[in-house]
Amino acid sequence: MTQVLEFKLPDLGEGLTEAEIVRWLVEVGDVVVVDQPVVEVETAKAMVEVPCPYGGVVTARFGEEGTELPVGAPLLTVAVGGPDAGGETGGSGNVLVGYGTGAPPARRRRVRPAPMARGAHGAATGASSAPVAAKTAPAADGAPRAAAVPVAGTRPAAGTRPAAAAEGPVPVISPLVRRLARENGVDLRQLSGSGPEGLILRADVEDALRAGAARERTATAPAAPATPASGPASSARVPLRGIRGAVADKLSRSRREIPDATCWVDADATELMRARAAMNVSGGQKISLLALLARICTAALARHPELNSTVDTEAREIVRLDAVHLGFAAQTERGLVVPVVRDAHARDAESLTAEFARLTEAARAGTLTPAELTGGTFTLNNYGVFGVDGSTPIINHPEAAMLGVGRIVPKPWVHEGELAVRQVVQLSLTFDHRVCDGGTAGGFLRYVADCVEQPAVLLRTL
Repeated sequence: MTQVLEFKLPDLGEGLTEAEIVRWLVEVGDVVVVDQPVVEVETAKAMVEVPCPYGGVVTARFGEEGTELPVGAPLLTVAVGGPDAGGETGGSGNVLVGYGTGAPPARRRRVRPAPMARGAHGAATGASSAPVAAKTAPAADGAPRAAAVPVAGTRPAAGTRPAAAAEGPVPVISPLVRRLARENGVDLRQLSGSGPEGLILRADVEDALRAGAARERTATAPAAPATPASGPASSARVPLRGIRGAVADKLSRSRREIPDATCWVDADATELMRARAAMNVSGGQKISLLALLARICTAALARHPELNSTVDTEAREIVRLDAVHLGFAAQTERGLVVPVVRDAHARDAESLTAEFARLTEAARAGTLTPAELTGGTFTLNNYGVFGVDGSTPIINHPEAAMLGVGRIVPKPWVHEGELAVRQVVQLSLTFDHRVCDGGTAGGFLRYVADCVEQPAVLLRTL
């Protein structure tokens, strides 16, 4: 006996209340098995593939790509127990990929009980009586909202793609880019991306909008010179949602609640660079500079535990933490994220190097889990990769401090009483003045600088 079950957007943890549909992995008529990923969503923390707890035939999808849904809203419906459902009648109840029964993914089979026409975006239309929400999505007022499809008269985009390429997948990662294009009527299949391997970036969409606006002005310009209109010629609005919105909220809260201060010092990093080169001569895994700086940070926090703490404002207490969960700032195509290396104080340079590499790759791919983005106790911010020397960063709330590292560049430096060219770096420490005074902060930063200038200082803590 066939039974139609509704699968709702599950609670993805970490207090998240909504998610945006980035990409559907199944279509109406597909046969799915228990725990098969059916949709990719973006939360304020990370990209997540959501598995379906039921096995059967997909009869309806709810929400177009780019639509935000609250937790508990319907995602899709599945007909289970019928002859086309592969004999699966139960569900796992799981919500995240990698947990539960782990049933192997089956090859998708399409069931067509009646002829259907395929829409422009692959959604089913036609004779089926099931509500195919891939074509329309509910608006905030409850009325159906039409999906964005190419229409006659759409503004032409600058830089068209070859016809053959237009048939394949659109090379867009960021859902914000998709939304910007959709809201302004830009067909992404007609754009040539300027990013790596033809990736379409936000700048490409904005260039297309400016080019289209210029063509419209030219086409409608009067013969006589017109008086220029006051105000900006064009503007674009980018919603503060997803990761960008989460970053905005956290930084605003940090500025409101934390009385921060910053101190900095220049350090001669020549010996640290030599030490790293010597470590990497013997072969094996190459030790990263970030790993050495992290090792220095954990040693400094062992000497100054006040900076590995948080403030409980309700209890009016400073909570000093035993473990160092080290966050590090990583810039990605989707914005700034801060992955966390768990128990960094218990790791050696090789372990830190491997974990930094793993988390950085996951950040760039957009596959970091909420657990990998939360729980940090101290942040290491290497803004030198942007070619700058100094910064006064905002503390990653609810942490108490952040070490900033500028670029390492050759500079004139007095070494052993003589002027020489040395590899110099600027270090900065931004700290919560509630947890310590300037003496503690200065002692922490001076110890870090001493380890950078003379890595043998670290031997005391090994």
